[in-house]
Amino acid sequence: MTSTITRDAGIRLTGALLLASLITMIAAVAIVVPAGLTLNPADPAGALAAVNGHTGLHLAELALDVLAWLALTAAGLVLAAGPAAAGGPYPAAMPGGPPSGRPGGPSGGPSGGLPGALPGGLLAATGLAGLLHDAGNLAVTQLAADPADPTAAAVAAAVLLTAKWAVNLTGLLWAAATAAAAACLPLPRRLRLAGAVAVLCGLAAVALPWTTGTGGPSPELEQLGYGLQLPVMLWYGVLGVRFLRDRGR
Repeated sequence: MTSTITRDAGIRLTGALLLASLITMIAAVAIVVPAGLTLNPADPAGALAAVNGHTGLHLAELALDVLAWLALTAAGLVLAAGPAAAGGPYPAAMPGGPPSGRPGGPSGGPSGGLPGALPGGLLAATGLAGLLHDAGNLAVTQLAADPADPTAAAVAAAVLLTAKWAVNLTGLLWAAATAAAAACLPLPRRLRLAGAVAVLCGLAAVALPWTTGTGGPSPELEQLGYGLQLPVMLWYGVLGVRFLRDRGR
């Protein structure tokens, strides 16, 4: 009984953290886009001016983004450390039960498998990479005290460029975590296929900056890359809902 309660609590917590991460990310985007705070490194002076003119909104967006990545990191850690990751039976609350056609233990679980360890670890790494990106954007806040200072603009360009490539790393880890989750977790076939589509979109977003050479992505291409990450975000939102809805089945 205690084991079942622990499994249910872990699945419920993972679902809640995934949904919290999605909601706070959407709230952060709702602040960034209208305020023009996307902070493109190709225009460091413009980025500093935007932060200087909307410092409060910039910090509020960063706070939401930090909470989102922290929630994603925590969700990954809970998933990786859960009963399923320990090689025990699949919890009854896991939507779909064990994947069909896979070997299972006497309780329907994997024989020494680690279904949650790989996707959970990659998801936690994704959150940490996202926090690294936010650290760069936070450093720009102080540089924005004097947007007209050419030295500040030069430093901001380097900081923003590093932060943008941290986003690229985040996207790569997120795509890998999604692929691992779709392959390892006991999920319905439709959700696995949706995960595969999300992975392709995420990898396309990661590849975009690599196609621009030394010029770097334009603001329009950058926005396209963020849009391609949307299926990944929504897939984890659906996964979070399933974990909350089906935990008692």
